[in-house]
Amino acid sequence: MTALRTVVVVGNPKPASRTLTAARTAAELLAQGPVDHVLDVTTLGPGLLGWGDPTVQQAVTDVATADLLVVASPTYKATYTGLLKLFLDQFAGGEGLRGVTAVPLMLGAAPTHALAPDLLLKPVLAELGAACPAPGLYLIDKDAEAHGADTPALAAYAERWGATLRASASTRAGTPVPVGAVPS
Repeated sequence: MTALRTVVVVGNPKPASRTLTAARTAAELLAQGPVDHVLDVTTLGPGLLGWGDPTVQQAVTDVATADLLVVASPTYKATYTGLLKLFLDQFAGGEGLRGVTAVPLMLGAAPTHALAPDLLLKPVLAELGAACPAPGLYLIDKDAEAHGADTPALAAYAERWGATLRASASTRAGTPVPVGAVPS
């Protein structure tokens, strides 16, 4: 099987956040291997506020060429961050993420926003052309902070949805994998 190109996008205004740690860990577990590219959107700076910034355009290209994409945000005002919105606005609607299998991931302080990844972030990713064949992932930020890469919810999600996501992503990578198959 061709290796999946796995990319992580994190829209937390705080660089090197626990959102980034959770997203990278989720991507590694889902892909069963290392992440190829991590974009901490805050590093793009003021180039996000306009159009045509070469650094932002390169970031868009890097993300658009993913097979498996984890898009993560902390929960701000019951939704994803404006920083992530600024980045996602750089993609062409309906086409920018065509062929990409995406996982919306959000961290929050309480379970009251547990549906936010599916209700708020997944529709944006789908509008940009991404396939989202699994439910979004919501993590309690204190659990993610306390457990880091060993957060039980991450392992459970990867166990339940990893094969489905790898199978979807592998169609872009060039080698379809039947659901339930373990890649070599």
